[in-house]
Amino acid sequence: MTKHQQQPASFLERLIFNNRPAVILICLLISIFLFYQAAQVRPQTSFEKMIPLGHPYIQKMLEHRNDLANLGNTVRISVEATNGDIFSKEYMETLRQIHDEAFYIPGVDRSGLKSLWSPSVRWTEVTEEGFAGGEVIPQTYDGSADSLEDLRSNILKSGQIGRLVANNFKSSIVDIPLLESYPDPNDQSKLIKLDYQKFSHELEEKIRDKYEAQNPDVKVHIIGFAKKVGDLIDGLIGVALFFAVAIGITFVLLLWFTHCFKSTLAVVITTLVAVIWQLGLLHTLGFGLDPYSMLVPFLVFAIGISHGVQKINGIAMASGDATDALSAARMAFRQLFIPGLVALLSDAVGFVTLLLIDIGVIRELAIGASMGVAVIILTNLILLPVVISYIGIGKRAVKKSREEAAKDHPIWRAISNFAHPMVAPISVVIAVVALAGGVWYGQNLKIGDLDQGAPELHPDSRYNLDNDFVIRNYSTSSDVLVVMIKTGPEGCSTYDSLAAMDELMWKMENTEGVQSAISMVTVSKQVIKGMNEGNLKWETLSRNQDVLNNSIARAEGLYNADCSVAPVLIFLEDHKAETLSRAVAAAEEFAAQHNTDELQVVLAAGNAGIEAATNEVIAASETTMLIAVYAAVSIMCLLTFRSLAATLCVILPLVLTSVLGNALMAFMGIGVKVATLPVIALGVGIGVDYGIYIYSRLETYLRQGMSLQDAYYETLKSTGKAVLFTGVCLAIGVATWIFSAIKFQADMGLMLTFMFLWNMIGAIWLLPALARFLINPEKLRAKA
Repeated sequence: MTKHQQQPASFLERLIFNNRPAVILICLLISIFLFYQAAQVRPQTSFEKMIPLGHPYIQKMLEHRNDLANLGNTVRISVEATNGDIFSKEYMETLRQIHDEAFYIPGVDRSGLKSLWSPSVRWTEVTEEGFAGGEVIPQTYDGSADSLEDLRSNILKSGQIGRLVANNFKSSIVDIPLLESYPDPNDQSKLIKLDYQKFSHELEEKIRDKYEAQNPDVKVHIIGFAKKVGDLIDGLIGVALFFAVAIGITFVLLLWFTHCFKSTLAVVITTLVAVIWQLGLLHTLGFGLDPYSMLVPFLVFAIGISHGVQKINGIAMASGDATDALSAARMAFRQLFIPGLVALLSDAVGFVTLLLIDIGVIRELAIGASMGVAVIILTNLILLPVVISYIGIGKRAVKKSREEAAKDHPIWRAISNFAHPMVAPISVVIAVVALAGGVWYGQNLKIGDLDQGAPELHPDSRYNLDNDFVIRNYSTSSDVLVVMIKTGPEGCSTYDSLAAMDELMWKMENTEGVQSAISMVTVSKQVIKGMNEGNLKWETLSRNQDVLNNSIARAEGLYNADCSVAPVLIFLEDHKAETLSRAVAAAEEFAAQHNTDELQVVLAAGNAGIEAATNEVIAASETTMLIAVYAAVSIMCLLTFRSLAATLCVILPLVLTSVLGNALMAFMGIGVKVATLPVIALGVGIGVDYGIYIYSRLETYLRQGMSLQDAYYETLKSTGKAVLFTGVCLAIGVATWIFSAIKFQADMGLMLTFMFLWNMIGAIWLLPALARFLINPEKLRAKA
């Protein structure tokens, strides 16, 4: 009779197994309700969820949102003339129709929509009689050769070349600012949140597809945050396909492992129930799935399978001594419930630490993953043993389990040498060298994006090709850092304020990675030059306030209503982490030197400002999050094993995996950002399961008087083989992501494959080597 057969049944065991019909009925009712809720889950996100709302840059941007026209969430449509240039009647008519079509798409801020057809886009010139100007496309435009020639002249005088019009005159841009929420057309008192996927589809159907088909000489390019997110959501719907592939691979491998169809089916179904419960709870609590949390259901499935395999393996082994399926299920429950509970609670606590990061999508991921782990406690630790107590393990599987337990295993015997007194020191030395190498190479790991465009998408994706087209053909890139000059009312037009802006622009334009900069100073200098017969010597700021007031009258959009806030637009070559760091550091240095009570240099807005704020939050949170994850998992292990040595045996292999994971990201050119940061914490959460199961069983055998190597051999024959199988099985399943059309999903597939395998290797290889130095079997036996 085994130790677990001798132990009396706990209250929880009696409660569950004495009321098995009630347990199944309750789970069935919960499943029906949450399945209905899960069916309502839709991909969704918002601009504000993707940014760190608590960061000073973002708070200042939101504070002055109404003062900064077209500098928030925008989409840019570049309409290219593939045959000739933009000065043709057909091209201009297509551009007008695209402008009008975009105007009526729900979610567009119509007051800020801008293209050559916008009345607010004007030209100015100096004549003998003074300034002359008007709309770039006047009311008299009729598409004739003369009107097209006038259009060319007006564009040359408008200052829009390189901004709304390409440098080579072969394309022009429709600039579309967006509203996060907009009035319901059927009920103006209600607001509708912008649906990024739907908006992206409307851009494709109503703009790109429609007008490229209508005019074969036109090609449409679309970039912007909303378009990128829409493409991500479309691509990530393919996650469902990879999820189905992972289920199929897992089922086949699990059937090979268990030799029992019905128990394999029970594991897979109860784990899928956990996934459904998690999705249902998400919807019930008002959450949805965004591009970055779509991997959570797979993580729930992976963790569920990991614990399910341990349960089935334990029940199969117990069936050799039990009289029936119910007894075997109860014995396995008695043996594995506490280690499983500790592992899952460690997972949950580890995931909760992601809440420390002040970014909405990461916090929702933390909540979703924690809820998923919580439901696994009910489905895989409680429901699965109850189901198996009814259906039992197949006779073939029981027979196979008895044979495996009785015979000697050369492979497990060889692996058990990792606990040998001669081998353990070598393993520890190798681990220390690998740790040092990982720390050294991991210094190359960067915060933020490392590529142009949208690194979440492949370089040859339509979005990144469109972005490359805009970068190559326009002087002003899509990466804009906005620094705000804040003064008292009517203060932005004073000489001191304009001189500070001028000096800031000069400093930024001489910073590596900055393309150009514009502000109301740019307009003021041009007007003053124009008022002096175009003489270049006069292209400077005047100290005469009346002259300055007159010169900024045409700087529409470059200061707010009461002239208390004036943005300086700094166009960057890209939004790579290094470029952003240099630009922000230069602006911060200028602000520190020039901020006074009367004038403040305030950072930051624009997409580059948002990226810079996000990078700063991630850089500040990364170490804190890792410390919190390891502290939480360590405390759980300490409470469970009541041993610092045992805790170190479980935690140190995870530390090695984290360090090597960072080195791998540096080697692969993957930056730490919103999409990748959670994987580091999730890898620790998933990996701790392996160590807890192995150490728990190892300690049981040590307490029975076995030597460390013999105890580890017996552990490998039981729990160890399940850990090895789980690591390989889940790694194969997630490796399919590497073929995803979405680059960041492919990167996550690579990272998770590495995490699954290395956590498994660490638990099997390094844990027993550490135990050789840290664990005293005599003390364990004395406490038994």
